[in-house]
Amino acid sequence: MEWKGRRQSTNVEDARGRKMVAGGASLGLLLRFVGQMFGTKGILVLLGLGVVGWTLGIIDPMALMGGGQVREVQYEASPAEQEQMAFVKVVLADTEDVWTQEFSRIGHEYRAPELVVYRGQYPTGCGTGDARMGPFYCPADRKIYIDLGFYQALEQEFQAPGDFAQAYVIAHEVGHHIQTLLGISQQVAKMRGRPEYNQYSVRLELQADFLAGVWTNHNQRYLDRGDIEEAMRAANQIGDDTIQKRTQGRVVPHAFTHGTSEQRMRWFQRGLQSGDIRDGDTFEIPYEDL
Repeated sequence: MEWKGRRQSTNVEDARGRKMVAGGASLGLLLRFVGQMFGTKGILVLLGLGVVGWTLGIIDPMALMGGGQVREVQYEASPAEQEQMAFVKVVLADTEDVWTQEFSRIGHEYRAPELVVYRGQYPTGCGTGDARMGPFYCPADRKIYIDLGFYQALEQEFQAPGDFAQAYVIAHEVGHHIQTLLGISQQVAKMRGRPEYNQYSVRLELQADFLAGVWTNHNQRYLDRGDIEEAMRAANQIGDDTIQKRTQGRVVPHAFTHGTSEQRMRWFQRGLQSGDIRDGDTFEIPYEDL
């Protein structure tokens, strides 16, 4: 991917020099305080609001069970990591350019997400972010979180090297931001707790892959030979069936949350071929046909 010397996004927060330490109010202390102030009815109201917030994806209960504080620590990135940081900023800038134009085309205003680069663990609007989770999008604060160490894992553990494989990961998370802007994520969050919730999660993830493909379609002038193959390889390696085979030796379809390798590659390819955000409604298709 041709990226050096190009515009870098200013919507990137560098949190690599910050470390999360124990602290914050626990859920137990919060309940005790409310109980003392408002009695049992106050506790019931608080719990009710918590359930509603969790159902809508606004509150992560884990975020209330210990919390965390952040303090500044000494940190000096290597030249290689600094170059990787510059790459992330360029990719995010590309998503801003493409989606601003595409949203305008369908009569919407695009509001770009912030991308937070952290190390280890970091507090988010969706609870504690952990590098072991990989990159993720938090709809509560509308931010993308990534530990750059994931890219090493993507290359070594998932056998998906290449800069465009890394770009695909960011584009997928931006896809989740788009789903939040359009109200799709909120509708899926309402299904939480129902038996069919996993199917809705798969639909949401495959649509994010489609949106990553749409972004790629509008960004092809910057691609090098082999870039599409890198993205397809990454999509293949992070499919539910492939990960389950690697980690537990068997495939459990009812536990899928992101879709199979074949599905993820196919929906990315569909977005790449279409280039139109309106062609990716994964919720109108029978689940078995996704």
